[in-house]
Amino acid sequence: MELADVLGPDSVVSGLRVSSKKQALQELARRAASLTGLHERAIFDVLLERERLGTTGVGNGIAIPHGKLGGLDRLHGLFAQLAKPIDYEAIDDQPVDLIFLLLAPQGAGADHLKALARITRLLRSRATCEKLRRATSAKALRAVLIETEASQAA
Repeated sequence: MELADVLGPDSVVSGLRVSSKKQALQELARRAASLTGLHERAIFDVLLERERLGTTGVGNGIAIPHGKLGGLDRLHGLFAQLAKPIDYEAIDDQPVDLIFLLLAPQGAGADHLKALARITRLLRSRATCEKLRRATSAKALRAVLIETEASQAA
């Protein structure tokens, strides 16, 4: 699984304007619904259910909300750079401004975990995150993510 396969050109948002964690998850669910054909409420409910288990705010301004849904035939990603950082109840209590949403088919198993590990490894790099924070378009954001992953794999 390559990140380019999970994160299409329409799956990246630059300067997303939200003011809370709930609003961010609602907006991401709305956008993911149009990408996946699933109902927005079903996606939002899965994301909230996962947040109840513990925050997906992993620290350093990054959140990786994720969940499994019936009706998906493959992994789907959605990346958002926020216009302003928000309180996300992250593990380090720092506000979040980079969010990578990952949705997986119900029976994804190891593929889901491998994708989460890849995304986490990619966003662990401070240099990558700084490039993402400086990017001014969805196209530039996607290029940073795809090119960084490719160079890490090399």
